[in-house]
Amino acid sequence: HLERHKVIQKQCVRLVEETIPRCMKTVIKNQGVDEQTIIQVLTKRTYAQRREIAFAYERRAKKDMISALKSALSGSLETVILGLMKSTAQYDASEIKASIKGLGTDEESLIEIVCSRSNAELMEIKKVYRELFKKELEKDVAGDTSGDFAKLLLALAKRAEPSSVVDYEKIDEDARALYEAGVKRKGTDVKTWISIMTERSVPHLQKVFDRYKSYSPYDMQESIRKEVKGDLEKSFLTLVQCFENKQFYFANRLSDAMKSKGAKEKVVTRIMVSRCEVDLKKIRSEFKAQFGKSLYQTIFEHTKGDYQAALLSLCGGDD
Repeated sequence: HLERHKVIQKQCVRLVEETIPRCMKTVIKNQGVDEQTIIQVLTKRTYAQRREIAFAYERRAKKDMISALKSALSGSLETVILGLMKSTAQYDASEIKASIKGLGTDEESLIEIVCSRSNAELMEIKKVYRELFKKELEKDVAGDTSGDFAKLLLALAKRAEPSSVVDYEKIDEDARALYEAGVKRKGTDVKTWISIMTERSVPHLQKVFDRYKSYSPYDMQESIRKEVKGDLEKSFLTLVQCFENKQFYFANRLSDAMKSKGAKEKVVTRIMVSRCEVDLKKIRSEFKAQFGKSLYQTIFEHTKGDYQAALLSLCGGDD
């Protein structure tokens, strides 16, 4: 069995080393780019395989594949394909950097990434951010945001090692503290909300939000909508939605982005590229369950051209 696996692996490597770089070399030749083949080859591989292809391409074509792709492609397709040439953490780090670079901050992107990634993912993103940009992610975020919004993002970025501990003694105490810091009083003690939501494990918080309903007439999400506004509201909501069901959160984001006038391409691209090797299958099934229509069908209806072909290929199947 192991021998057979090794043989198959060798064949795959040979395919990657011989056929694909040759076909990539041909398709990227500037006289007429064969986008279909680029989409076929790169969206159907893992990041590790795409790296192998890039190395093999470089050996064969004597030039860098990413530069070649940049000059051969343009627009939305280029954004998707170049995104796929990065690891998930590199992609997230670059998206954070882009959201705080230049005039004005793209808070929506910043919130989506920082508030939806797990501790383990954020630790990796911070490491990669440092390698790529020779700067500390926390410093950059702090320099570009302010007030309680900044405090929440920084608390998330500084979270300790990932844990799945549920402290049964503290469930009731935390639920009551969340209630007393918000709905029960005039004004909101945001500091208490931040510390509970950034210092506890996800399984623990799921139980806390459940218990919270026995104190408050509103659930946690409704309480957030009543108590805080703006970027802080969006951040807390993203956090709580992801604690409760992360794939459902992404399914909703995709649906809203495609429904909005002039489909929010940036959001659709980011979710498809950043989740394709993480939990896209689960996002697909949440999408179907929630909207009664497959993600594949929805992409098909709201996008067009090579961009559509790339997204459908990443999506994988029609549920």
